[in-house]
Amino acid sequence: MMILQLLIVLLALYVGSRYGSLALGAISGIGLAILVLGFSLKPGTPPTDVIYIIIAAVTCAGMMQASGGMDWLIQIAEKLLRKHPDHITFYAPLCTFFLTVLVGTGHVVYTLMPIICDISLKKGIRPERPCGVASIASQVGITCSPIAAAVVAFTTISCQHGFNITIPQVLMVSIPACLVGIMVASVCSYRRGLDLDKDPKFQERLKDPEQYEYMYGSTATTLDKKISKEAKRAVYIFLTALIIIVIYASFQSLLPSYSEIKAISGAPDWNGLKATQVAKAGLLIEGITEMKSAPLKMNIVIQIIMIAAAAFMIILCKASPKKAVSGAVWQSGMVAVVAIYGIAWLADTYFSNYMDFIQENLAGIVSQYPWTIAFAFFAVSVLINSQGAVVVSMLPLAYSLGIPGPILLGVFPSVYGYFFIPNYPSDIATVNFDRSGTTVIGKYLLNHSFMMPGLVSVVVATIVSSILTQIIY
Repeated sequence: MMILQLLIVLLALYVGSRYGSLALGAISGIGLAILVLGFSLKPGTPPTDVIYIIIAAVTCAGMMQASGGMDWLIQIAEKLLRKHPDHITFYAPLCTFFLTVLVGTGHVVYTLMPIICDISLKKGIRPERPCGVASIASQVGITCSPIAAAVVAFTTISCQHGFNITIPQVLMVSIPACLVGIMVASVCSYRRGLDLDKDPKFQERLKDPEQYEYMYGSTATTLDKKISKEAKRAVYIFLTALIIIVIYASFQSLLPSYSEIKAISGAPDWNGLKATQVAKAGLLIEGITEMKSAPLKMNIVIQIIMIAAAAFMIILCKASPKKAVSGAVWQSGMVAVVAIYGIAWLADTYFSNYMDFIQENLAGIVSQYPWTIAFAFFAVSVLINSQGAVVVSMLPLAYSLGIPGPILLGVFPSVYGYFFIPNYPSDIATVNFDRSGTTVIGKYLLNHSFMMPGLVSVVVATIVSSILTQIIY
């Protein structure tokens, strides 16, 4: 029965990934209904804290995009790339990486990717080289963003399981590790494939006047866009919000405290209720509950600051809420919310009902080789196309198996594996943006332009991250 139910979970994830977008979370709901209504499993708990943070962060980033602030960031990146076209294989992934780090989603690179293709093609550099690694870097940046769902979920779940770590502490490991991984992938991509003047397929396309005009007849650029002062002001507001979040996360003694009723450890039951239930009911009873001072939680702080920043953009930067809702950042963020909601609820329902069995059968292997959890993270990511969903659904299981927090932080970059099957929107868009036709999805599906830089980046980043955690912890 346990195996049958696991197959239902995997089937729901597989079918959802084939349909993509909102279907990933919605079809997980079918699996959840079968488990709960059909097999009478106790339903798990949806990750509401993480979902609320994503909504707040995406709303803020969407408002910045609506104000034109995202165009300004893209312009800055384009100026850097056009100033150093010979080194675009190194600079392009750095630009896409840091754009994702700032905004918390990899979908901001769609405007920049045609520019990367255009610059490399006009410079005679095989576009596959910078494009492949730049698309990978745009997703790698998710584990390095202070407002990304994956990072917030990692810190929230880790603190709940006794590994008290802050967002800056996560970033101190993930950012250098992922940068090393990206740079190694860039080195491996630097001479990848045939040069354009030696590529027979490309040279054959050049003989066709229509193909030649398609490839060289226009220039992709954002430099002709006029950036308003309101757009720049929105970027400043957004960056200020990020800085405030990082300061509070680094110095949590600055957070305000409030009083709340807590259960006394070891307290007896009261009128048939456990002490924790009495505390939740707000009853202050001697010997059962007590009044304690508790600091404001960081997940609440992030939500407040992000929502407030979005409001300031509406008031001070002429950001249109309607335009924000129709923008790529807000829409992709809401898709992520639904995906995490459905997938994490489905996974928690299954694992929570069989936790004793899983611990009994896997604890020995995991205790001896705890780093092998990285393979599980990667495999699940291949299925569900969401790093945040991987963390929310798999990290509680990892902690329940007794894997130490530092080990899990070390393998954190392994939650990105959805480049393996090239069906993710950023990869598909990159193939379409490359007018030279060198960035491809291969005949055999897995021999595509993103496989090598993806594997190199994730493997190297995971190794470096593990070494850093060994040094720090």
